[in-house]
Amino acid sequence: MNTVRPIHRTEVLGVLLAGGSGSRFSGPTHKLTTDFRGRPLYRWGLDAIRQAGLRAIIVWGAAPPPYDVPDDVLSLTNPRWSEGMATTLQVAVTRARDEGATAIVVGPADQPMIPAAAWAALANCVAPIAVATYQGQRGNPVRLAAEVWDMLPTTGDVGARDLLTTRHDLVVPVACSGNPADIDTREDLERWN
Repeated sequence: MNTVRPIHRTEVLGVLLAGGSGSRFSGPTHKLTTDFRGRPLYRWGLDAIRQAGLRAIIVWGAAPPPYDVPDDVLSLTNPRWSEGMATTLQVAVTRARDEGATAIVVGPADQPMIPAAAWAALANCVAPIAVATYQGQRGNPVRLAAEVWDMLPTTGDVGARDLLTTRHDLVVPVACSGNPADIDTREDLERWN
């Protein structure tokens, strides 16, 4: 059962993963900085985190941090981004430990239609791992309590997915509204823009 409680800004951090190269996207800029419905693609997730009342962290990798990251957002860079998503997640976990956080709510920067309500619902769930579901299907974001951080991979292109599938005893699903569609290609951008 989910327990709803007020979010403590320093206790639970919202993390946006922006470390990948966006290699399936063909365009003049990195996909995360391309325009989606009037804003850079990455800003949708970042703004949702902020609207949910969470302290926002964004971890960059292949793309350099753009000039328009808001001042209240902690912008980090993963120099090992090419080694896979796990290294980008580990940058966030290291910072969360340094900040004394008890949990992170994490999602990719290329899913702009996940609303603030989903980020808040995950932040308010008291479980070792909580995962957003959309019409019964697992998606993002995912809440990872500090007690599971040492179980996360440190290399490879998988974040928390293996942990979600192998440790069912720790996972609580949280029904969310919104659309978890990825914007990976120009076709995706045209479809959802």
